Amino acid sequence: MQDLRLIFRYGRPYHRDLIAAVALIVVECGFEMVIPTLMATLIDEGVPAQDLAVILRQGGLMALCAVLALVTGLLYARFAARYANGFAAELRKAEYAAVEKFDFANLDHFSGASLVTRMTTDATVLLNAVNTGLRPLVRSPVMLCMGLCMAFLLSPRLTVIFLVAAPVLGLMLGWIVSRVAPLYGRQQRAVDRLNGRIQESLTGIRAIKAFVRGEWENEQFDAVNGELCDASTETFRHAVLNTPVFQAVMYTVILCIMWFGGTFILDGSMQVGQLTGFLSYVLQVLNSVMMFSGVFLQMTRSLASARRIREVLTEQPDLADAAHPVAEVPGGAIDFENVSFKYNRQAQKNALSGITLHIPAGATVGVIGGTGSAKTTLVQLIPRLYDATEGTVRVGGRDVRDYDLAALRDAVGIVLQKNLLFSGTIRDNLKWGKPDATDGELWAACRAAHADEFLRRMPDGLDTDLGQGGVNVSGGQKQRLCIARTLLKQPKVLIFDDSTSAVDTATESGIRRALAELDGVTKIIIAQRISSVQSADMIVILDDGRLHAVGTHDELLARDSIYQEIYYSQMKGGGVS
Repeated sequence: MQDLRLIFRYGRPYHRDLIAAVALIVVECGFEMVIPTLMATLIDEGVPAQDLAVILRQGGLMALCAVLALVTGLLYARFAARYANGFAAELRKAEYAAVEKFDFANLDHFSGASLVTRMTTDATVLLNAVNTGLRPLVRSPVMLCMGLCMAFLLSPRLTVIFLVAAPVLGLMLGWIVSRVAPLYGRQQRAVDRLNGRIQESLTGIRAIKAFVRGEWENEQFDAVNGELCDASTETFRHAVLNTPVFQAVMYTVILCIMWFGGTFILDGSMQVGQLTGFLSYVLQVLNSVMMFSGVFLQMTRSLASARRIREVLTEQPDLADAAHPVAEVPGGAIDFENVSFKYNRQAQKNALSGITLHIPAGATVGVIGGTGSAKTTLVQLIPRLYDATEGTVRVGGRDVRDYDLAALRDAVGIVLQKNLLFSGTIRDNLKWGKPDATDGELWAACRAAHADEFLRRMPDGLDTDLGQGGVNVSGGQKQRLCIARTLLKQPKVLIFDDSTSAVDTATESGIRRALAELDGVTKIIIAQRISSVQSADMIVILDDGRLHAVGTHDELLARDSIYQEIYYSQMKGGGVS
């Protein structure tokens, strides 16, 4: 229940609608409770005496109560819908804001498919719980209390039947809920896996078709789809027991009331109208309780969704600003002082171990090494995408943890290994680097990244629509646009994480020349090709997360075996120019 209390805080902006909806339910119940009493008077006084005035009066009052109950019900629906949809919108907004604050380490805890499910399916479960559950949740106890009181006034003896049946019904519902509750969590996890498979298949649809793996993907989808089907079947196999169990108790109660009520009528201690009114109250109460039992199961499912949403909302960002953060990065000098790092603090082996390195401001540094040597991990510590597990990373002479996180990342431009563009125009994407950039600045950045040559061939130029994820441009064009976007930031530190792998050597040479003209900017270039780094002021070689060697191209070629091996293998393959 703590999960639900946390989640429903997000409905506070709409609390007036909730209060109005609850009040209207109570008023509606009051009107409905009066109808059986009016009907009992009509049957016991108006019908035997054939008193038309009593019949018309009581009938008119019953009709008026029914109309007023209908009006209050319609008003309730309006306020409840406003509250439910407003609450769900605030909840999704809070989840999205929480995810936007996540650091890379936080995102490692959740899969993308799981986050999508938590923001859509789980939020919708709670929305439906409010939409369909608020009415019976309030109405059932109100009707139960009012109905029992009115029924007791009509016949205290028959009311005892309720007191016997209620515990039996409660025990049965408790057993059903205890079986269903864990199954809802399993069902939502199966939805996560299904969404993950769909997301992966749609993202890689071109590769699937290129390798003719459609049949295999269908088999994988069938597996996770079947898992969800089995989980849902198992869940609802227990959940549907609610209706027959309740109906068995309800019809047993009605049968007992008819039996004992008929006996009371025969011995003259009860009238037909009283029994009719009593049965009306019984049906109203039992229908409300039946609706409540359905809501009880829905709340059980809501608890599973609320728990999953709470995990997102309460996840604390792994990185935090200092108490008095520094708002400006003074320069581009970078120092690694005995830095070690592991992605998981429980991991036995470090991804980086004992890195000590000084990079002067304005220097051009190449970083090379084999696959898995932690090149990307090293540069991710500079803009503080992760924090070092041990040691200190300094930028501009200060520990990166002393800076305001936004200021640090503004001063460090990084072109990630995976190039990502967003839906919209080229202009929209480039302005991520500088929102107020003029057309002149945009074209200057594009020229430096050698993106202008293909942009000028496009009919709409900077206003060309890229489509979702930049599907309308090639891999090399996407890389150059990402480089231009980063150059617009005018950072003090510029990091290229293997960001020219999809462009030809001539274009790469042009980009290197443009970078060389950037005065005072520290440039770190991760590359697989030695031609990309051989003109750098220093070259850093990483091997299995350790600093293997540092030097210029000539120094390393003369004395380092790993560098020589990479160089001569690329020379034979024509990789060095």
